[in-house]
Amino acid sequence: MKGLIALIVAIIVIGGGYYWYTTQQAPEGSSVEEMTETAPETGSEAGTQPDTTSTTPPSSDTSGTGVNVGASASVSTGTTKEFTVTGKNFSFAPSTMTVKKGDTVKITFVNSAGTHDLRVDGYNVGTKTIQGGTQETITFVADKVGSFEYYCSIGNHRAMGMKGTLTVQ
Repeated sequence: MKGLIALIVAIIVIGGGYYWYTTQQAPEGSSVEEMTETAPETGSEAGTQPDTTSTTPPSSDTSGTGVNVGASASVSTGTTKEFTVTGKNFSFAPSTMTVKKGDTVKITFVNSAGTHDLRVDGYNVGTKTIQGGTQETITFVADKVGSFEYYCSIGNHRAMGMKGTLTVQ
């Protein structure tokens, strides 16, 4: 009888853990499809140079995220900077990345061990939670100057040192 009760409890615990794991969702607005931003093509034909200035006046975001949209009347189209960040228990390599304002940043996160993700503070972008041996890519435009922490948002991984710094000059 005790064995039967122990078996039932074990099944409930395993089932509950599986349910919790499969129903975990990334924070709102952080799916890979929503996180990938590309510069709009402004040329009339393929191969033409896009317009590098904007006359749109600055505006403030009203979505409650605190992001100031269009803070500058002149926008540089920059170049694409690609990084491969490898994550393991509990660190990222490289731990620093530097880009220029206006650059398109493409980060391929390679998870070498454990369950991790990669989020970038200040840009509301990040990967899905992925298992060891897999990778995920995010792309965004570095439109704000400053130092921004990137980190793993799983459990206390960030507090354990799984973080780095993205510097936008």
